[in-house]
Amino acid sequence: MFTGIIQSIGKIKKISFKKKKYYVYIQTSKNFVKNLKIGESISNNGCCLTIVNLYKNIILFNIIIHTINNTTFKKLKVNDYINLEKPIKINDFLGGHIVLGHITDIAIITNIKNYNFSKILWIKPNNILQMNYILTKGSICVDGVSLTIDKTFKDKFSVNLIPETLLKTTLSKKKIYNYVNIETDIYTRNIIQTIERLYNKNI
Repeated sequence: MFTGIIQSIGKIKKISFKKKKYYVYIQTSKNFVKNLKIGESISNNGCCLTIVNLYKNIILFNIIIHTINNTTFKKLKVNDYINLEKPIKINDFLGGHIVLGHITDIAIITNIKNYNFSKILWIKPNNILQMNYILTKGSICVDGVSLTIDKTFKDKFSVNLIPETLLKTTLSKKKIYNYVNIETDIYTRNIIQTIERLYNKNI
């Protein structure tokens, strides 16, 4: 479980494919790697992956085909940068919102508005049904970053990026037509799906 507060930016150093699994080597800061152990989970652009091995400041993950097909990992290349976050502990301060690390859709950036110290991203999910769980002023995770939904339309939504987010995440480098992982808020999904089930049951 994560909070969407990015702790480090990693760089993909190597990608290999063996025995129907992808192996991704990600280089990050020595401070982030400190005290990590094999078998622990890390959020990579919002996707929860298990540490397979550690080489100084390089973390090795393996990724199954299902994850590749349902996340932006199928589009990532060597030297690309990704957002990293360690899982929260029971006594940690919850700075963002509850993020499971289970990507609910891939989305495309359709427009970017640049300001002096901030940006607005307009994002369109591949599956328009995801918009049922994307509500104005609600929470959403974009490439692992906890953000507040600013505006919504039928098939897209916007988020504001403040200077701190631009400084500490890869979202500052995004361009129009780039793809991102999104995870809709688990509580919003559960509430809406429960209401839908009750409504359909009573029809």
